[in-house]
Amino acid sequence: MALLQVIKDVCATVGVTMPTSVFSNIAGNRTMQEMVSLANEMAQRIAYDQRDWQALRTSTTVVGDGVAGSYPLPENFKRLMLTSNMWRGTYTEPMTFVADHDEWIRNNRSEGWDSAIGGGSWTFSGGQLHLAPVLSVAEAVSFAYLDKNCVKLASGGYGDVFQSDADSFRLDERLLKLAMIYQWKAQKGSAYAEDMSTFGDALAVAMGHDQPAPILIGRRPISESSRVAIPTQTLYFPGATP
Repeated sequence: MALLQVIKDVCATVGVTMPTSVFSNIAGNRTMQEMVSLANEMAQRIAYDQRDWQALRTSTTVVGDGVAGSYPLPENFKRLMLTSNMWRGTYTEPMTFVADHDEWIRNNRSEGWDSAIGGGSWTFSGGQLHLAPVLSVAEAVSFAYLDKNCVKLASGGYGDVFQSDADSFRLDERLLKLAMIYQWKAQKGSAYAEDMSTFGDALAVAMGHDQPAPILIGRRPISESSRVAIPTQTLYFPGATP
């Protein structure tokens, strides 16, 4: 569903005249300016603040040259996912994250890197990924992250804001519509509790279906995050002695 249709549906609900175009003559249309601003804000809230949506999950790989210890983050990088790690070369354990910058500096000066566990350490600083020890030539580090570009552009590619009537939200457009309705009413001082509740219900359903249930083979789950409950009662079979 294109942005124009989403905004038409929102306008029909909140009692605003429906547009024939959103961006045409937008400089002279305060209502459409507010609608676009609201669409961008609510699209980003849904995309960034709710969960690590599968549609926005992606990954990248940096390759060493034997010299560089720092690498720029991808242009579409929003944040790491809750379970993201840095995976170096053929190591089967992730690299160690150093959260404290003073610790990173101390280790860097003392060359106190433990390269035997997970292939070393990493941190973020100044919008860059820092790795230690330095990657050797052609050695790779891979990691997963959340794509900030939640809008599919009609002109091609993706972006983090709407730019034309034909652009579309990469996630569920109904979520965007419902979010815009309750937030518009809230901003205008109208009753919005029921609309916010409707959005919350739809969001909960979307989040639930975004992470499929694990498939069980026999008694062993495919996903390590799944567990099989063991009944506590004792079962007796015909002919067995209690």
